[in-house]
Amino acid sequence: MPTEMWWFLGAAFVQLLIAGALLRAGRASPAKLAPAALALLRGGARAAVTVALVALHQRGAVAAARRRTIRANGGPGATRDPLQRGVHASLHRAIGLGALMNRPRTRQAVDALRTELGLAGLLRTPGRWRTARVLLALVPVTLAAGLVVITVRGDAAPLPYALAAATAPVAVLLWRVPRTTGEARRALADQRARHPLPAHRRALTVETGAAERIQLYVALYGDAALALFYPHFARDGGLLGPGRGNQDDGLPWKRAHEMGKLNLRVYREFGDGGDYSAGCGGGGGGGND
Repeated sequence: MPTEMWWFLGAAFVQLLIAGALLRAGRASPAKLAPAALALLRGGARAAVTVALVALHQRGAVAAARRRTIRANGGPGATRDPLQRGVHASLHRAIGLGALMNRPRTRQAVDALRTELGLAGLLRTPGRWRTARVLLALVPVTLAAGLVVITVRGDAAPLPYALAAATAPVAVLLWRVPRTTGEARRALADQRARHPLPAHRRALTVETGAAERIQLYVALYGDAALALFYPHFARDGGLLGPGRGNQDDGLPWKRAHEMGKLNLRVYREFGDGGDYSAGCGGGGGGGND
């Protein structure tokens, strides 16, 4: 095999080693996770921002506007949650969820939450994740460049092609490594087992801490919980529909998402007294404007 091909194979191997080291999960430090953190682990930035909007809506700080947008409806309240404050500060005017997620204050708050979860060993941090993905994308480019060189030189030996064919699948496997760690997935499964989605929103009362429980349900079940507790706000504000963030992300919980769509159809056709408001005090208590 030509010497040049060894250099290309060596470079691809180093890229794989560095990417694998970057994707290696650190030791997890289990702690009580806020609803927005659980949502980020389940469905990414969109799910986390949705939970923040639900918390703000419960205090009357945001409301649905025209054309499936969200608008500020007063101050953010006494919350110290950085994501909620960042989301509220981004609502200078009525905007859709997609545009809201791209606002600098929202992105900074989401990135800070990602970093926090990365330090806890539950999520691969943004910097390491992006660097690993760049290196993995370079592996097939490096191998292809080496094969082009030996082809131009007229070397038709099968060994370089066999080694390249054996190296590329490793990059594909590393590319498929999820951003969340095994500990994070176990934490989500544990929370779902402890807090199954109620069959009806009347199962919650003021005494059960409804506002916090609803945030937890939205974090764990996405669209199903939104359609159950806040069908009007979620529909009119554009929180339901395209985008994976608010949907369930695994076959074991597909039934919950189907339940959410069924609830939304029922509320659209027959109504159910508006959005849930019991126990969600503060300037409108979670009802829709």
